[in-house]
Amino acid sequence: MTLEYSDVSLPPLTKEEALKPKGESKLRKGSLPQRWIDGTDPDEPLLQVHRYAEGIWIMRQSVRSHWEAPFLYLLAGAERAMLVDTGADGPLPLRETVDGLIGADMPLIVAHSHAHRDHVAGDGQFADRLDTVIVGHTPRQVAEFFGIWDWPTEIVAQDFGGRVIDVIPIPGHDPASITLYDRPTGLLLTNDSLYPGRLYIRDFAAFRASIERLVFFIADHQVTWILGCHVELTDERGVDFELAAPTHPHEHQLQLNLQHLFELRDALRAMGNQVRHEVHDHFIMVPR
Repeated sequence: MTLEYSDVSLPPLTKEEALKPKGESKLRKGSLPQRWIDGTDPDEPLLQVHRYAEGIWIMRQSVRSHWEAPFLYLLAGAERAMLVDTGADGPLPLRETVDGLIGADMPLIVAHSHAHRDHVAGDGQFADRLDTVIVGHTPRQVAEFFGIWDWPTEIVAQDFGGRVIDVIPIPGHDPASITLYDRPTGLLLTNDSLYPGRLYIRDFAAFRASIERLVFFIADHQVTWILGCHVELTDERGVDFELAAPTHPHEHQLQLNLQHLFELRDALRAMGNQVRHEVHDHFIMVPR
């Protein structure tokens, strides 16, 4: 097994080539709510659950429970399911919610978009659940579980029974960061690497290479929406909420699209060899 974080050489790929039509779409149609819980309602639930499409649910932890207010994803096939992230500290009825959606006897993988505390704090809720595997938080543990033998350049497909999900390593924000591509719906789950908020870049070379590989991947895959793990921007372009804000009134929408991914790639290319703080309309790049 190779664990490397160096840049990679990829064939040139233009935005037009990546965005060209990829044949007739057979993707399952999904829906997003008009509004996510944002801490402004004192009676809002600790966890909002939205069924996007068959076998996929998006959940959001209340800002009132933890200021990070992360989004979690549950994807289920006919044979097993995968929960992506377990939320931040604070009261969160995650285990009972998941079991209520897929059944307590459905085999479950508890995976993580990356290793930061606001994405793994609820792991203990699943420690005694039958037929459940909790994936570790290091690059080696993630690579070994998913069968990624050439980290981070190899992409592997996982079949959950009628639902195939591609696991794409994208270190840079965190060494163990992964993106997931859900083939049935075309959703691209980009964790804290691309979302409407502050993109904290810890390893610039690794992050830049990861985004290049992600752009190359989508050239052969239809993407409906890009969904991250937070919303930290207001609905005013380029304006974010204060750090640890107790409420998020007038939030930016969760979903981004491929144009935003290309905007991020081009911005990283323009920076040369060193990241700098840079405000864009739909995300903010922040050195760490």
